Amino acid sequence: MTSRHLPDENALGFLFADITRLMRRHFQALDSDSGLTYSQARVLVNIARLEGRRQVELADVMEIQPITLARLIDQLQAQSLVERRPDPKDRRAHRLYVTEAAAGPLQEIRKLGQSVYDRMLQGLDTPQRDALMSALKLIRGNLITD
Repeated sequence: MTSRHLPDENALGFLFADITRLMRRHFQALDSDSGLTYSQARVLVNIARLEGRRQVELADVMEIQPITLARLIDQLQAQSLVERRPDPKDRRAHRLYVTEAAAGPLQEIRKLGQSVYDRMLQGLDTPQRDALMSALKLIRGNLITD
């Protein structure tokens, strides 16, 4: 296959995928005092962000298999970072909440995330950063379905 038939590596989709992969790699490479894996940290942050959601809803939002999420929640629950509470409307379901013990790890995750953002945005001045954020929010809004 000739190069003219290959997808453009600078196409928007490829850039988004590469940036996401590289952000994850940099996050994982940083020394973490949280004691969490990247996957555990991602779940913990999403539970904190969407507290009170059912497991199946969180799995859908995170685009991971419910069984994968259940295992990660089991690990976080064993560390007393999250708790499952029965759903008052559905006795088979549980809603997810962070515990007070999650405050420290969440703070560490935020610190690591900020390090990744600082590295990622190096060389962009404030107006460029503002324009980038504005454009990304517009793109996200264009893709959200009702």
